[in-house]
Amino acid sequence: MSSDLATPGVWTRAQRASVERLHIRLESLLVLVALSALMAVLSPYFLSFSNLLNILLATSTIGILAIAATFVIGSGGLDLSLGSVMGLSGVVGAFVAVNLGAPSVLGVFACILAGGIAGYINGQLVTRAFVPAFIVTLGMLGLARGLALVISGGRVIYGLPEFMLYLGQGRPFGIPMPVIIFIATAFIAHCVLAYTRFGRHTLALGDSESAARAAGIRVERQRRILYTLSGALAGLAGLLFSARINSGDPTAGLNYELTAITAAIIGGTNLFGGRGSILGTMIGALIMGVLQNGLNLLAVQSYYQQMAIGAVLILAVFIDQYQVRKESRV
Repeated sequence: MSSDLATPGVWTRAQRASVERLHIRLESLLVLVALSALMAVLSPYFLSFSNLLNILLATSTIGILAIAATFVIGSGGLDLSLGSVMGLSGVVGAFVAVNLGAPSVLGVFACILAGGIAGYINGQLVTRAFVPAFIVTLGMLGLARGLALVISGGRVIYGLPEFMLYLGQGRPFGIPMPVIIFIATAFIAHCVLAYTRFGRHTLALGDSESAARAAGIRVERQRRILYTLSGALAGLAGLLFSARINSGDPTAGLNYELTAITAAIIGGTNLFGGRGSILGTMIGALIMGVLQNGLNLLAVQSYYQQMAIGAVLILAVFIDQYQVRKESRV
């Protein structure tokens, strides 16, 4: 055993980082509790069972996008196209299932595949064309949104088949199906990020790309997989959203990338990579869900809600950078 571990009061860097991550999650959890208590005081309907289910249902889409953001941001990357890819994926799935009359399973597969292809293109451009991720994903934001409008002819595609509707509207044991899928996705993502080599390589890449290369990590390959995974998760979010509203809407997911990134950062993901927690991201997504739900209950107009989300993002980044500076001084 090393002397650092054997000597009381002396911690290794890894131990200090672990405690800091725990503090961030506890702080986020306290924010969630305080925000929920405030909303419960301001609105008598907030704590109703039906409203709590509505919060979880709304959070499921943002939560899956936030999981995607956690993987990419944790690796030192950025994906600004999440919301647009989500909208494109929903339209592609609806087009395949409704306009082409394909089986529901193919419609489901088309949603996730469309998102995965968009993510793969992002990864290829970042790693092979050496275009900064900010520019690539910003370009994909416009490209995916425009393609969704082209495929749908600028109109909403209604009338999804029964199986796809069940994924968005089914309630086994009284629990909305999107919530079940969100929790299952979060559990798998947590296991991957926390306990697998892929997860360790992801965070190592965000901590120091040069050190990751020296350790034998195939950096470009890892980034391509991460962006493809991010796109596929956006496709899953698009599937759930479209199935919930029974349509493929080319405008779906507008500005969702902002909310997803905010949720990930609130949950403890370092904006510049090297640190990420799926459990923290789930708490962050719930904070955003409670905030939006509470503002809706209080009849706050939508543009004020956008201002609130922007303010929360700035505050989250400020706190994140404060934590980084604090760790560097230890």
